[in-house]
Amino acid sequence: MGRLVVVEHPLIEDCLAHLRDASTRMAEFRRYARLLTQMLCFEATRDLTTRETEVVTPIQAAGVRVLEEQVVLVPVLRSGLAMLETVSALFPDARVGFVGLERDEHTARARGYYRKLPAGLAGSRVIILEPMLATGGSACATLDIVFASGAPDVRLICVVAAPEGVSAVDERYPEAAIYAAVLDQGLDDRKFIVPGLGDFGDRYFGT
Repeated sequence: MGRLVVVEHPLIEDCLAHLRDASTRMAEFRRYARLLTQMLCFEATRDLTTRETEVVTPIQAAGVRVLEEQVVLVPVLRSGLAMLETVSALFPDARVGFVGLERDEHTARARGYYRKLPAGLAGSRVIILEPMLATGGSACATLDIVFASGAPDVRLICVVAAPEGVSAVDERYPEAAIYAAVLDQGLDDRKFIVPGLGDFGDRYFGT
């Protein structure tokens, strides 16, 4: 499956179990979603470059390494906002862009209604936040936008991926890495991920 990375960890398995459970209440769903997002982000940014510098501790000078790359976060509205708070806390200096896409429930195709990206993506690491990678329509539309804006390195963080969505991204943008907690069975006749966890945005925001 191309550049798909399924991140394996016992805590991820436990979080995913709670997120899948239809009886999990909104507050708990949010808590497990944040924890899972944090662990996925750690793996997706493992190869960020750093540079050497020096700081003065309360005892003496010490050589340290700090992040060298500029990170840009692009949540896919609306569900991607659920991941933004967690990831932006890890990268407080990250710039944030927004791509608004709405799925037509009849055709399952993504319709764009909003976009706003920071300038100068050419020197940045772009991370797209999209909890559910189903058909891949929203992900590919967002990838179209960020690559057209000059981003050289783009990766996608999602909670659950379907083979159809992964294949769609691989076909159009094989250079884009996908980091997910699980690769599920596939899509049903309504283009929802099976077994999935329902509508991530609805469960996270209580709508």
